[in-house]
Amino acid sequence: MHRRRALTPDPSMTPNPAPRRDRGFSLLELLVAMMIIAVLGTLGFSQYKKHSAQARYLKAQDDLKIVAEGLDQYYLKHGRFPDFGSYDAMIDGNSTLVKESLIKTGMAAQDPFGQPYEGKSSRATYELKCAGDPSNQEDSGPIVRTPGQVTGSSPVSGAGSPAAPKADAPGADAGAKK
Repeated sequence: MHRRRALTPDPSMTPNPAPRRDRGFSLLELLVAMMIIAVLGTLGFSQYKKHSAQARYLKAQDDLKIVAEGLDQYYLKHGRFPDFGSYDAMIDGNSTLVKESLIKTGMAAQDPFGQPYEGKSSRATYELKCAGDPSNQEDSGPIVRTPGQVTGSSPVSGAGSPAAPKADAPGADAGAKK
């Protein structure tokens, strides 16, 4: 007696009507994903550059503010501003501003954009300057500090106008005292 075997289909022998799709991503899917990543990267990088430039501009404003406040403190202590012919002389380790702890030691002589700060002071007044962002003078232009007044645009929204002079600023009556 001869038995017949039941016919079971052999998977390797049967033709596959549709190719299997679970082998990975298609080229089109990879290109779409790479394009999305490229667009997001471009947007992120441009925002990074914008905020980085704003941070450098704010750092320059802060550096000038520290030196200006030191000069103002010197005025309140001595009744006059110190005589300095340059910004470098103001921040030098042997400067009276540093020796009297009116400004911190090791202040930068150049702004965060790589340009030198400018400044001078006499018994009656002082003037501190930063050229601003050379690549964006419209939004981050020059900064000028004098007794009681700050001029220059600000990259922070809502603060783009020059500051009003302070009523109690030492420069208001500095010319009368000698």
